[in-house]
Amino acid sequence: MSRLNGKIAVITGGNSGIGLASAIRFAAEGAQVIIVGRRQEQLNAALQQIGHDAIAIQADISSLDDLDRVYAEVKATKGRIDVLFANAGLGDFQPLGAITEESFDRTFGTNVKGTLFTVQKALPLMSTGGSVILTGSTTGTMGTPAFSVYSATKAALRNFARSWALDLKGTGIRVNVISPGPISTPGLDLALAPTGQAEAIVDGMVAQLPVGRIGQPEDVAAAALFLASDESSFMTGSEMFVDGGFAQV
Repeated sequence: MSRLNGKIAVITGGNSGIGLASAIRFAAEGAQVIIVGRRQEQLNAALQQIGHDAIAIQADISSLDDLDRVYAEVKATKGRIDVLFANAGLGDFQPLGAITEESFDRTFGTNVKGTLFTVQKALPLMSTGGSVILTGSTTGTMGTPAFSVYSATKAALRNFARSWALDLKGTGIRVNVISPGPISTPGLDLALAPTGQAEAIVDGMVAQLPVGRIGQPEDVAAAALFLASDESSFMTGSEMFVDGGFAQV
């Protein structure tokens, strides 16, 4: 259990769901983990699950000032970043005709602007051979009813990875996307709650999955571990689907 031995890993959205499962897995594999999230109470609870002297920093990635504060603390305490998992994201179910400006600004502000500056502001701390992982989604390549704004943000992240892989040529820093399908997370529950049809929607997604079950955060964490480790050193600009076949067949 030492595939990330000695590595410094920063995970945004690390207080729940995929981010928390990845933080737990990374720490178990020897990484020194720093999680970032908006809610201090959830961060405190997450630290208890992660253990291994993990650190939590309360911040909103859509705020550039917050990001500056995060990286100032990382620099002061750890001095570098070997793995950056830009995982934080959100979205609302709103069909065309009912999309609000507030929802659009919040979704793009976190998923696109927030991810962009999460990565850009980390670059001075990234080590040679460092790994940047972006959380995409199957929605970035599929049509998804009532979820077009979120889907568009994830399509943007896919191109970020392609373009940044070229921008970072010669630095030794790799950028890849991990794209989950339907995963049982608090974020999914929150997004589906306003529809009043959460159970039916999930059942409908599971019915389309060749593996016959909804995914778990740990499924994605296992793939993120591979992208974070030196085992994926010949990968950059790539997209790895962890979707139970949802977008593949």
